[in-house]
Amino acid sequence: MTVYGATDDAGQRRVDVLVAGAGQAGLSAAYHLRRRGFAPYRADADGGFVVLDAGSGPGGAWAHRSPSLRMATVHGFHDLPDAELPAPDPASAAREVVPGYFTAYEARHALPVVRPVTVHAVRAESDRPDSRLLVETDHGTWSTRALINATGTWTRPFLPHYPGHFAGRQLHYVEYRGPAEFAGKRVLVVGGGASAIQVLSEVAAVGETVWVTRTPPVFHEGPFTPEYGRAVVAKVEERVRLGLPVRSVVSVTGLGPSVAYRRAEELGALHRRPMFDRLTEHGVAWGDEESAVDAIVWATGFRPEVGHLAPLGLRSPGGGIALTGTRATADPRVHLVGYGPSASTVGANRAGRAAVNDLVRLLGDPAGDLAGEPAGEPTRRPDPVGV
Repeated sequence: MTVYGATDDAGQRRVDVLVAGAGQAGLSAAYHLRRRGFAPYRADADGGFVVLDAGSGPGGAWAHRSPSLRMATVHGFHDLPDAELPAPDPASAAREVVPGYFTAYEARHALPVVRPVTVHAVRAESDRPDSRLLVETDHGTWSTRALINATGTWTRPFLPHYPGHFAGRQLHYVEYRGPAEFAGKRVLVVGGGASAIQVLSEVAAVGETVWVTRTPPVFHEGPFTPEYGRAVVAKVEERVRLGLPVRSVVSVTGLGPSVAYRRAEELGALHRRPMFDRLTEHGVAWGDEESAVDAIVWATGFRPEVGHLAPLGLRSPGGGIALTGTRATADPRVHLVGYGPSASTVGANRAGRAAVNDLVRLLGDPAGDLAGEPAGEPTRRPDPVGV
């Protein structure tokens, strides 16, 4: 039940659980909420659950990825629970395949997604620990007993500051739309993750590239086994448990032998240089050495989109939001999925289920007789860490 063209409402709509975001993590949470017995939101009734999504259509961040990102070069993908992604043409665009899959998923499970709705702020109704939460949006306010935050990172691209000024074209990876505009040009690519490798593998085929990273890139030899994936996630979980700023899962896995990696290697684009000291009018400089480039692509990652949670005071002295599992340590009404260790497609699925199981213990089981561990374990794709 996807509702488009959400309208303003002066009154507060009341639900038991509100999910913010309809990407992989949000849809996983919605699936498990429905399976555990929470009723889909209805405009004429209180209770149940609703999913608010800022996008104009299904797909989350996938709908905004570069048209040049093909399914063959996606850095791992994990099916949503109880719905295997039909085997796609490897040459098909990820920004078309995955949103189409999400669209079918929302319809198949009759998920109550309301869009486009942007969440501006979440506040406690009172100081009582069992009070409701008020979710302020651009289309009115919702009142909920609990919140599952699944707003991801795509809307918060990170651009580091470096001294100097570059007169040429600069863009973050979020704006990258493929190699065509860089044909015959010299392009500096900044970053040591999968996004940088994708850009290098494409731009080096039509122009010249220079690759720089802040620290030496880590190359992972061998397959990304489930055991390796669990070890990686554990490292990220520890930071989140301590309330430190999160690191992406991919930043810990290292670079593996993906299709894009092998292509960049074949093109001779993986000769990394250390980070430059400053920008110049025509390029960048390391001390007295200056290198001229036509454009700079900043593949420097993202930060979690959690500013709307600020009124709840969840941030720890370490600068991050401390979690116990998926639950905000400072507020049991709030869960974060697709955050830190669950910022991957497999992690998002597991986090959605864990958050719902925890909320059933907090709010009570709406179905009473359903088993605590839902079925429908998603199908595993080759990369256990995912994107």
